[in-house]
Amino acid sequence: MIDLLLWQIEDIRGFLHAGGPVLWAILLLATVIGFIVAERYWFLLGIFPQRVRSYQQTWQSLRQRDENLARPIRSALISQARIELGQWLPFLKTLVALCPLLGLLGTVTGMIEVFDVVTVSGTGNVRAMASGISRATLPTMAGMVVALPGLYFCLQLEQRVAVSVERLADRLRFRQVAL
Repeated sequence: MIDLLLWQIEDIRGFLHAGGPVLWAILLLATVIGFIVAERYWFLLGIFPQRVRSYQQTWQSLRQRDENLARPIRSALISQARIELGQWLPFLKTLVALCPLLGLLGTVTGMIEVFDVVTVSGTGNVRAMASGISRATLPTMAGMVVALPGLYFCLQLEQRVAVSVERLADRLRFRQVAL
């Protein structure tokens, strides 16, 4: 079991080395994106329901006292919830958009390496050219592989934020509908 794990770590290290320094930057971005997505889901599913109960208690106590005062406070509670829920989403979108651009940077640096090999040794050194082409294609692939799930999670989180804010607004109604 430990041998298998060490073999996989070595294989990943070889992949990162073959892709060059840009691939390490993409790995770092993927890690940060993963942490942000996990934190947002943790907040959305774990912490925010407790905040909704707190907002409802605040709303119930204010609604019974003064309805004119309660309207702006209701708007403030909903706005605060929207801000809390969408806190890291713009940063997450930026990181996701940065992944394909880093992949493109890896492509450019890899192709520069290919042109350097062609300049020094001509087109006869196929092995050296293949190394540069590999260094050019691996970051592009990695940038897309990180960006696509990141885009999916960004969109899903945005939808969940919108639904959660809408549900909160429904819970903070002025008059209860009799069923």
